[in-house]
Amino acid sequence: MKILVVGKGGREHTFVWKIAQSSKVSQVFATPGNPGMSRHAKCVDIGVDDTEGLAAFAESEGIDLTIIGPEDPLANGIVDRFRERGLGVIGPNQKAAQIEADKDFAMALMHKYGIPTGWFETFTDPQAARDCVSRRGIPIVLKASGLAAGKGAIVCQTEEEALDAIDEVMVKRVFGSAGDKMVVMEFLDGEEASIFGFTDGEHMVCLAPSQDHKPIFDGDNGPNTGGMGAYSPAPVVTQERYDEIFEKVMVPTVKALASEGRPYSGILYGGLIFTDDGPKVIEFNCRLGDPEAQAVLPLLKTDLVDIFTAINDGTLADLQVETEDRAATCVVLSSGGYPGDYETGVPITGIDDAEGLEDVVVFHAGTAERDGALITDGGRVLGVTGIGDDIASAIKKAYEAVEKIDFEGAYCRKDIGQKALVRLGA
Repeated sequence: MKILVVGKGGREHTFVWKIAQSSKVSQVFATPGNPGMSRHAKCVDIGVDDTEGLAAFAESEGIDLTIIGPEDPLANGIVDRFRERGLGVIGPNQKAAQIEADKDFAMALMHKYGIPTGWFETFTDPQAARDCVSRRGIPIVLKASGLAAGKGAIVCQTEEEALDAIDEVMVKRVFGSAGDKMVVMEFLDGEEASIFGFTDGEHMVCLAPSQDHKPIFDGDNGPNTGGMGAYSPAPVVTQERYDEIFEKVMVPTVKALASEGRPYSGILYGGLIFTDDGPKVIEFNCRLGDPEAQAVLPLLKTDLVDIFTAINDGTLADLQVETEDRAATCVVLSSGGYPGDYETGVPITGIDDAEGLEDVVVFHAGTAERDGALITDGGRVLGVTGIGDDIASAIKKAYEAVEKIDFEGAYCRKDIGQKALVRLGA
């Protein structure tokens, strides 16, 4: 088989790395890819937003299956275009991808079909949003309804923070058109986890649960980022909770979308929080998480290509999906200043030394090459994944590898996985 992976970040590098291990694959392509992906795939300079260019390449190259990594092309209908041309592709169509692209739609869907979540109100007028904050009180959560690269959710502990957030999103338009609508949501208190369901529209399998670390600073302080690290499995998700989420959240959501005339196939990301009233949904995404992919996929025992093929063929019910009985931790190394302004073009050293350690993989997220040297080319630069027999050893391995990598201004959180250790009493 020939496989094409669309994207250039850490999630897509993880896809390429895992797919390249399959005996069923003769060649892997990545568009546009990155230097890390080029070790396993042929990178072709086609942007993720060039739908026609990507479809034409897949057609001319005889690609058997295209994997869409990021959310923007999914929301823009790339899957619809591929299917119109008879091309195999993994991801939800444009109507189904609204589960992530429009937070207002997602919340309304959950309330209509009884999928557990908090209250919400949606506004297009800043003053109406301000009035809602005054009426509802704090703490409260504000979200840009559209796509904001994982940074559109703002947890506000004071009314002043909430009013400032409304001004930033709806008046100053820091997230552009994503802030056309603002969703004001209930603050749900508890520990979070991510669940990834692979579905062909009829059947679903879920991978090992994981936990992301969104805020930039230790202790979950500071502004949200695209994710500063993740680990899997997440002990907050007991087997009982896992079964409950599968039966009351993941499967019903796919059925709800089908009932709305939006059949969903691909990967459904459930962002959950475990409250005193049970698990509730914070949000859904229409793709695999980043950096969760870098912690979950290394533990997948089943051939990922078999899963994607079953999704495409509608035969997922016939596949037994297995996960290694181990643990993985991904620590993100970011550019200094991220998620605000940061410098690019900074030389990177030490990756070979890090990957020389047993059970370590370094996934490229924001890198490029200049004159044969590796340089930074994004806010989140690398995802350093350590694999161990348990969470504690996976954390130790990841940070041991991080210490071997260097670039000016490099930053990482020092507490990735600590919630797991506390829960496990380690």
